[in-house]
Amino acid sequence: MGKRMKLKGRKIFAGKASGEALVTAMGISFFGGVDPHSGVVVEKNHELEGQSIAGKILVFPTGKGSTVGSYTLYRLKSNGKAPSAIINAECETITAVGCIMAEIPCVDQIPVEQLKSGQEIAVDGGKGTVEVLTGDNHAA
Repeated sequence: MGKRMKLKGRKIFAGKASGEALVTAMGISFFGGVDPHSGVVVEKNHELEGQSIAGKILVFPTGKGSTVGSYTLYRLKSNGKAPSAIINAECETITAVGCIMAEIPCVDQIPVEQLKSGQEIAVDGGKGTVEVLTGDNHAA
């Protein structure tokens, strides 16, 4: 492994988390796209279909879909199935409000294409930083 990669973005919600990254190039709709009881992505033909976001550092370009998605993030947190943190290229209102309600650390304005599933990532929502701790630190 080479040097650690540290990225600086915009603070959406403070808090610190670290863990395994789960990365998709597709937008995520929490309402209808993620089961709030299991944390599994259920959206048909989604790149992450069938995978659990629970406890992961969830990385995706931007959210999509209904404003009920904010409440779905809160339900995920209440059920112990929420991601540990969220990293976006552009955090839209639905995801931002959901992270605030559920107290999930969130950072955006990050070049998400530089991150890969399986990397160990640390997020500091208060500082707006994302650090890749392990894994290949080069874009695919």
